[in-house]
Amino acid sequence: MKWMKGMFLLLAANILIMVTLSLTVPLLINIVLPMFGIDLRGSVDLSSLVWALVLGFGGAFISLAFSKQMARAMLDCRQITQPRSQAEQVIYGSVQEIAQRLHITMPEVWVYESPDPNAFATGPSKNNSMVAVSTGLLSNLQEQEVRSVLAHEMGHVYNGDMFATTVLAGLMNTFVYYIAMWVRRFFAERDQAMLGFGLSIMLQIIVSILASVLISWFSRQREYGADAFSAKVYGKDSMISALRAIDRWVTRSQVEYSAQDALATMKISGNSSGFMHLFATHPPMEARIEALERL
Repeated sequence: MKWMKGMFLLLAANILIMVTLSLTVPLLINIVLPMFGIDLRGSVDLSSLVWALVLGFGGAFISLAFSKQMARAMLDCRQITQPRSQAEQVIYGSVQEIAQRLHITMPEVWVYESPDPNAFATGPSKNNSMVAVSTGLLSNLQEQEVRSVLAHEMGHVYNGDMFATTVLAGLMNTFVYYIAMWVRRFFAERDQAMLGFGLSIMLQIIVSILASVLISWFSRQREYGADAFSAKVYGKDSMISALRAIDRWVTRSQVEYSAQDALATMKISGNSSGFMHLFATHPPMEARIEALERL
């Protein structure tokens, strides 16, 4: 079964990463760094590192493995397997056409009830994914604009953006967990376990926030890549037109999207300003349009 194959590959990748780090970290600590006068022997707890890897990557990859099921559970959606209207034919046909061009398994195609014009792609691999569009996207955009948005989402699928973001999240989670474990162990050895516990919680919060900034920045860069993919498939003018149509709807409806939105990582619209820009998963519309115009 394909979903089992996808989960097996994710698990294998997870194990390979952990094994690689488990082998390279001792080599780095015991041999390489001492050659340069840096002695960390005894200060790095390898068992804590392994547990941090398990917790960090385990949670990230489990979320990715079940990302399709979680997305469907969060939305009022229906799958399109046999198009029954012109709009459904546009959605299904576009995804099918692009998948055939790329020689990948066609993603599941879903439509979900929402007034805002959005779409998203998710799934553990490019051959085990889903693409969903909102009813608001279909009612507010023209056919060619909808096709461009779908090409954008297929760009995410083909580029492996979901997997790449998961690996980065796993690394960040590992870093957060390891720092917390190290702080607790450091103070426990000095009979200050409660102080160490409190400081570890505080550090987890601070480092998690900093990690979110990095992950959000990475997500914004992937959006530019997906826009460029759409421009290659249907032309940059269609994607620019789609972005402007979405931006007009957002402005007209006075809707604000932020990193606090439960579906923020899936959305293709929404601008953030000031400090919140650091946590935005998508670049401002003006920046995306300017990048497309430069192509």
